[in-house]
Amino acid sequence: MIIGLLVVSVIGLSLTCTTWANDLPSLDYSPGIPVKDLVAKGYRWVAVDGPYACTTEQEVQQITSDHSDLRELHMVENLRAYYLIPGAVARVIQDDHANGMSEILLAGIPTPLWTYTKFLTARPIRDTYGVIETPNNAGLVDPRDAAIVGETGGKALNERTQASTP
Repeated sequence: MIIGLLVVSVIGLSLTCTTWANDLPSLDYSPGIPVKDLVAKGYRWVAVDGPYACTTEQEVQQITSDHSDLRELHMVENLRAYYLIPGAVARVIQDDHANGMSEILLAGIPTPLWTYTKFLTARPIRDTYGVIETPNNAGLVDPRDAAIVGETGGKALNERTQASTP
């Protein structure tokens, strides 16, 4: 009897861990989309808190190597540095392996930004509200869907809609 319960418990836990590692169905994301597919498409989650995303690689190096409140204020006011918030989803569009940096897209910011690759993780983490962001619930539009956004006037950012027929 005890051995049977132990076997059932081990099997149940192994299935649960496999589900956590591969799918995000409990987050109301598209059914059965594995995390590894999101990672393969370039999606990563932010793992730091601070003004560590900038418009150029040199600015990222400046703000991280010689950090001061005055420099941070100046760069943020001039829209040269943006705050990264833990748990936010980003899409990596280019890697610079020599400098250890990645060019990313963030929801709500139309300009691509640079940050250190070490500030991003392929493991989903919860944001400040306790939610794991996904491209759908973060409003991160896939650039390949730009034509769809243009056709709908931006009303359906992450939904494929049928074009209205006259």
